Amino acid sequence: MPRYFLEVAYVGTNYSGFQIQQNAITIQQKVEEALTIFFKQTIPLTGSSRTDAGVHAKQNFFHFDFSEIINSKVLYNINSILPNDIAVKNIFNVPPEAHCRFNALSRTYNYYIYKNKNPFLENRAWYYPYPINIQLLNEAATTILSYNNFEAFSKQNTQVNNFICNIQQSFWQQESDALVYHIQANRFLRGMVRALVATMLMVGRNQITIHQFKEIIESQNASNTNFSSPAHGLYLEKVEYPENLFQ
Repeated sequence: MPRYFLEVAYVGTNYSGFQIQQNAITIQQKVEEALTIFFKQTIPLTGSSRTDAGVHAKQNFFHFDFSEIINSKVLYNINSILPNDIAVKNIFNVPPEAHCRFNALSRTYNYYIYKNKNPFLENRAWYYPYPINIQLLNEAATTILSYNNFEAFSKQNTQVNNFICNIQQSFWQQESDALVYHIQANRFLRGMVRALVATMLMVGRNQITIHQFKEIIESQNASNTNFSSPAHGLYLEKVEYPENLFQ
């Protein structure tokens, strides 16, 4: 049976996360509903990367199996059914063994903060009107590259076998009106990026030292980690796959 990857983008403000949940409205629920209406049959989806309630995505993926040939002409119709804050961007025919979660090589997240009041960034970035030493922020971001156990930055009661993440990029950069944290890794733990951001900002405000930041990482204990950064500043930017997967 043919297998398809569905590329989606969404604003997560009105949703309780990406993957299906009982008694909660999620991105997966809305996309499955739209596919059911259009194809007139239930199509269960598998998601590539979880995002928490309120988190946005410029690119994320589902996969599903369907007995008929589907082409990109259906995108307009499916998008007409979906709410305005969710969009289907592409559909790809892939090998039947392809898996949107397990075949992913890396995921990239960006976290946006801004210092001066800006109505265009409201609910799309974290309003953070405090003096920040960007050099210290980047020193902390570079430090992260030296570690692979991020248990100290994982929310409790998470169902994972280990806390090992291979970080490929980690840096802060000013982009127009926003200060943006970029991080790329093979996988992420629940709440990890937001915890890293909030704790690094403590370094940038001289509330803790780089040495203390390293101690938090090495402790593998979340009791000293700051989890205060809100969901609306976080974006899943892209999910990368092997080049030949979509051929």
